[in-house]
Amino acid sequence: MEIQQVRAFLVVAEELHFGRAAERLGVLQPPLSRTIRSLEDSLGVSLFHRTTRSVRLTPAGEALVEPARTMLEIQNLAIDSVQRAATGEIGRLSFGFARSSSRALAAALVAASQGTHPGVTFSLESNVFAEEGLARLVDGTLDLALVRWATQPPGVTGRPVMIERLCAALPEGHRLAGRASIRVEELADEDFITLPEHPGSTLRENTLRLCREAGFAPRLVQAAPDTQTIGALVAAGLGISVTFDSVSANTREVGTVAVPLDIPEEPSIVYLAHLSDHGKASLDAVLTLAEAVLPTVG
Repeated sequence: MEIQQVRAFLVVAEELHFGRAAERLGVLQPPLSRTIRSLEDSLGVSLFHRTTRSVRLTPAGEALVEPARTMLEIQNLAIDSVQRAATGEIGRLSFGFARSSSRALAAALVAASQGTHPGVTFSLESNVFAEEGLARLVDGTLDLALVRWATQPPGVTGRPVMIERLCAALPEGHRLAGRASIRVEELADEDFITLPEHPGSTLRENTLRLCREAGFAPRLVQAAPDTQTIGALVAAGLGISVTFDSVSANTREVGTVAVPLDIPEEPSIVYLAHLSDHGKASLDAVLTLAEAVLPTVG
């Protein structure tokens, strides 16, 4: 059955008069009669009893009325969904991020979007590091990502939404806990707690590099799966950790302090990144909202 046939059938079924039905549909009566006859031929049944004085539904016609209405409702729903998707009112976006600081940014954006764009839903992935996130933006498996880059990748754009600086997470009673800043070489005799080795994570690599540049190899006593666990271990006195100030601010464990590292390097910048030519109205709507929720920094 074609939608045009179904619509014609319902109008005739409501009017039980081909002339009035043709007028409602804005067509001539002979083409309407041919449309109904074609529908009956395709179904192999008569839908109307026709006489020179009256038109009434057959049992087959009566059985078709509700399914026909449902078909038109589904068509209207499909049209509405397509139109709302084209204007960005509805859509599904995949959003990747990593580290506790990025999770806080992601949560703020998703919550704000739910309030202003309830038809846009998110598929969230919370263990996507920079290198993977950029690659997945390019291959289309992510629409949006909170990532860092030294050089902006081709085809990817984004705004800086957070500046991070390295610091040392120490137990409250540590000898350096009251300092305004710490030189890396002052940590040469400390026990270090780090994240596990991961090709996309830089915190562990930053720790090793900074210590090496300061002239010593750090004593790694424990690897922990996440920053929350690292904070708990630091508070328990197992060792210290090198982390970002934003991570410490968002997940600081009771009994720990964060002291900035006195290092000459540039701070790390987190970008809200996406493909330059993504073609999604729903993403455009969220990016516009993000300008207020996650303002540009730097």
